[in-house]
Amino acid sequence: MKLHELHPAEGSTTAQKRLGRGTGSGLGKTSGKGHKGAKARSGGGKRPGFEGGQMPLYRRVPKRGFTNIFGTDYAVVNVESLEIFNDGDTVTVQDLLDKRIIRKTLDGVKILGNGELTKKLTVQANKFTEGAKEKIEAVGGKAEVI
Repeated sequence: MKLHELHPAEGSTTAQKRLGRGTGSGLGKTSGKGHKGAKARSGGGKRPGFEGGQMPLYRRVPKRGFTNIFGTDYAVVNVESLEIFNDGDTVTVQDLLDKRIIRKTLDGVKILGNGELTKKLTVQANKFTEGAKEKIEAVGGKAEVI
């Protein structure tokens, strides 16, 4: 197969509509837009969420709460998830990403104390709960804040 022999699969492409090419084409005069109305105009149509003049849903529903723009959102990991690492390993944020324990780091990684840990690990993270720190150190590991 050569570059000049490539072509789309049969039936996957259709010819472009040639608008305004005479009445015999079926798409002449109004070019398939009908007579008058919003959709016939240039730049016509209704915006998303428009309900014909009725008060739209996004304005009828009451607003609740707020978003704290200074808030921090941590990727959380329970100590039971760290069992997949080998005894004596150093667990970094990159290791957690590689093993798909977390998908994104967000504003940092926080280790929570849910579950049991049996392996001696050196865990490096941005934050630890008291329970998580106790469980890591109880089996001889280290909880290092980065």
